[in-house]
Amino acid sequence: MKKILILGGGFAGLDAAIHLKKLRYDVTLVSERDYFYIYPTSIWVPTHGSEFDDVCIDLNELQTVHKFELIIDSVKEISQKNNSVTLASHGNIDDYDYLIVALGAAKVKHKGIQNTLSICGKPEDSLKIRDALDALVEKGEGRIAMGFGGNPKDSSAVRGGPAFELLFNVHNMLKKKGIRDKFELTFFAPMPKPGQKMGPQALAMMDTFFNKLGIKKHFGRKITGFSPEGIDFEDNTTLKSDFTMFIPAGSGHDIIINSDLPQNAAGFIKTDDYSNVLNADGSATNVYAIGDVAALEGHDWRAKQGHMAELMAKNVAHNIHARENSRDDFKGYAEHINIICVMDTGDGASFVYRDAKRSFMLPMPFIGHWLKRGWGVYCRNSKLGKIPRIPGM
Repeated sequence: MKKILILGGGFAGLDAAIHLKKLRYDVTLVSERDYFYIYPTSIWVPTHGSEFDDVCIDLNELQTVHKFELIIDSVKEISQKNNSVTLASHGNIDDYDYLIVALGAAKVKHKGIQNTLSICGKPEDSLKIRDALDALVEKGEGRIAMGFGGNPKDSSAVRGGPAFELLFNVHNMLKKKGIRDKFELTFFAPMPKPGQKMGPQALAMMDTFFNKLGIKKHFGRKITGFSPEGIDFEDNTTLKSDFTMFIPAGSGHDIIINSDLPQNAAGFIKTDDYSNVLNADGSATNVYAIGDVAALEGHDWRAKQGHMAELMAKNVAHNIHARENSRDDFKGYAEHINIICVMDTGDGASFVYRDAKRSFMLPMPFIGHWLKRGWGVYCRNSKLGKIPRIPGM
């Protein structure tokens, strides 16, 4: 039986393990934490809409259900040439037939970033955000700024949706407490039109939301750093903030940058459409890269999202199986690139969709929030094998 080593226990890595076990391969999954974190529903932790445990699934429980081997450890080194991976505690592993790298992305480093917290950072940061917001609620007033940044070396690495969602949820929480008028909420981003990846209709509707909810905007000025007082910009101005939530753009891990794997300018692993890392002569290797760690090629509006990571994972399982059975019916990701988001506000949501042919944003007052809640329940139970997976979800 062929041995497959998967690095990373997020959406990409976990789904690859599940699909490959169904195809009866010997699968080992390496994860630096012992739980799978449901990032899309973590937006409710800071506002007490969910508990931290509600957005975690025990990887040991997932291992029991799907029968893959599990190693809780961090990756220190990857060598394609030596067909080896070095882990912090378990040492060297070199007895695999295929390697799937699904380590996610690192973050662009900003001056003073320690003065911010990110809803897309370490899972425990969601609890720190909750504590910071609780302190301001206890105080009864304050200035809250939330935003995201870009990576000029790779436009696909931007993740702005959760910033919009968290700020809308904070607005809704403060409104319910009857103290919204005591708080100044500001959304900031260095690009002139944050959210334009979602399409022109969505961009216009987002502007309407900001105006309706009384959320200030600070767009189009490069961020030079963060301080305890707020956000500093290239024109020597400062956006004052008592609490700043900021989502840096993704960038390549030092593990990848220091490896012999081919990379783009941002440090993401270069692959073909089938997520396979190629030799210099264009021939296939036994290494695949999926999810945020991989360079996503395609439309200028492309964005790295969980459903694309899962699509890559499913395709790679199929492609490895095809190779092992001397077939060439490989599946690629490029034709399936799209943006899908249920943008939650705490008391409703909007469904956002974009592909190569169309883009739209559909407001879903009240019911949209509960649809996203329902997706969270579906995500947990489908991954645990308690309910069937729905294709494309």
